[in-house]
Amino acid sequence: MILFDGICNLCNASVQSIIKRDKRALFHFASLQSGSAEELLKPYKTALEGVDSIVLLTDDGIYIKSEAVLQISRSLSGFVRVLPIFRIIPKSLRDAIYDWIARNRYGWFGKREVCMIPTPDLESRFLP
Repeated sequence: MILFDGICNLCNASVQSIIKRDKRALFHFASLQSGSAEELLKPYKTALEGVDSIVLLTDDGIYIKSEAVLQISRSLSGFVRVLPIFRIIPKSLRDAIYDWIARNRYGWFGKREVCMIPTPDLESRFLP
């Protein structure tokens, strides 16, 4: 389950890219602004202070920031499969870069007034 900022243009473009490269339809999605995300994240509330852009929930646990991106990329097709090589960079530095992008994402990429509405063929992969 990938939880993302539903009003962020960068986040929405990332979700579209993930869907395109997720040939096995492994991932499901919910906007962080949704009631579904709120319920899913209740057990992790303290661990998620200040996280407002991407969260990956798996059977193994919760991943945030750069680690979520690297975990997701492992399951996708195409060039993004090589992204986990960036684990050689210390997590603190990866997360600092991630945080810098996250802080500036609205200014650089803009934001929407409302969350993305999935197409009928993708509706089953999105929680309300």
